Amino acid sequence: MQLIVEPRPATANVQFIDEYCQWYQVLFPEVRNFEPFKQLHLGLISEAKRKMLPTIAQVAKLDNAQSLHHLLIESPWQTSAFRQQCLRLILQNSGKREIVLVIDDTGDRKKGQHPDYVKRQYVGNLGKIENGIVAVIA
Repeated sequence: MQLIVEPRPATANVQFIDEYCQWYQVLFPEVRNFEPFKQLHLGLISEAKRKMLPTIAQVAKLDNAQSLHHLLIESPWQTSAFRQQCLRLILQNSGKREIVLVIDDTGDRKKGQHPDYVKRQYVGNLGKIENGIVAVIA
């Protein structure tokens, strides 16, 4: 006789985050990949000034940022599938209305090389190439 184990449901979070993230659960094969996805969203909308993984882990009441790091670096979800799901949801909810896509490439000037993703790059709010961190948000 083969024992069948049902996966446990994801731990509840803030209700509107849970409802939003539920649309993307199909992209995550295991709950251990889906929960950090929800926790990442919680941290991103928090009032924390720095949206870095250790800070987000604190906001989400995690012992460390390892699960968030794993989600971004090693988790089996696919960026292309995520983008397709985003577009599907936008089109589904917009109906025939026009959509405006806003791309924000603002960034912050940084000295030194810490954290790892500080590089010489175009920083939108400076209007030139500088040592900095840039996030492109669409």
